[in-house]
Amino acid sequence: MIPGGSPACAGRGGLERRALGRTGLAVSRMCLGTLTIGPLQARLPLEAGASLIRAALDAGVNFIDTAELYGTYEYIREAISARGDGDSGGGGRGRDRSWDRDSIVIASKSYDYTYDGMRRAVERALRSMDIDYIDIFLLHEQESALTLRGHHEALRYLMDARKAGKVRAVGASTHHVSCVRAAAAMSEIDVIHPLLNRSGIGIADGTAQEMLEAVQEAHSVGKGIYSMKALGGGALLADVEGSLGWVLAQACVDSVAVGIKTLDELYMDLAVFEGLRPDDALRERTRQNKALIIEPWCTGCGTCVARCTHGALRIAPETGRAAVDTARCVLCGYCQAACPEFCMKVV
Repeated sequence: MIPGGSPACAGRGGLERRALGRTGLAVSRMCLGTLTIGPLQARLPLEAGASLIRAALDAGVNFIDTAELYGTYEYIREAISARGDGDSGGGGRGRDRSWDRDSIVIASKSYDYTYDGMRRAVERALRSMDIDYIDIFLLHEQESALTLRGHHEALRYLMDARKAGKVRAVGASTHHVSCVRAAAAMSEIDVIHPLLNRSGIGIADGTAQEMLEAVQEAHSVGKGIYSMKALGGGALLADVEGSLGWVLAQACVDSVAVGIKTLDELYMDLAVFEGLRPDDALRERTRQNKALIIEPWCTGCGTCVARCTHGALRIAPETGRAAVDTARCVLCGYCQAACPEFCMKVV
């Protein structure tokens, strides 16, 4: 529960934890996704973002998801460092907090595909978050068995890092059904982070049912599963309870990563995960659809189009600027990271 309780929900309460496959890690069903607080989306000030993370930790969330691309390592460092011990902003419990570094599971990801490149990525993550080990390190946005083979050297480093204790589990994140199936067959992969929602929004090569079947297969052979995009990148915000509830009903999903940028969003998500009933005011405050905004100074260079793996962007001939297909866009913000003119943002 949220420290002090929240008047915005009522019911039984309690944030469940589950074993993450065969990793030996126990994780809260709610995984805090940090993409939304950082420079690709909300761009929260450092202390504001750190306070949100501390509020989630105090509420019983023990699983944090980040990535090198997200630019959120500093938020996590600030949230879990000794400097945050006396802070009570955002719902924190100050020095009476019930968590410490060893009780928190942190997952990060990198696109690096070479041995040395992945070594540098892991070392940057450790240094930037001021931690001695990372619980889970994943190959970021894998597409297929071929893509996984192309990252063999990076995977070899992660296995060496696992032996050395720098990484506790190795994984792969993906929006592709074919990649889930391929990763399920690989002994090197401990954890899979698939895109999964009831509408199939964002799945690159299949339907929601096909992805679910692949995830069920992977879980049955012992892979830890924590899913992403349960709300379709914001497209399913009109029914947060139904959309989150659908994923939570899948026994093959150990944890569900959700992004937040306000305390209201945290309260709303926690209510659903804890089996509580949010009040109407809270529900309405968090039902604001997000959108990808393309600023008028876009030069039409096409970098974002090449970066988008969902085919959601094109250069419109009538304007010469980037245009978005909202039916395909999952509001990940990755195009923003690629844009040389800084003209794209998720709001």
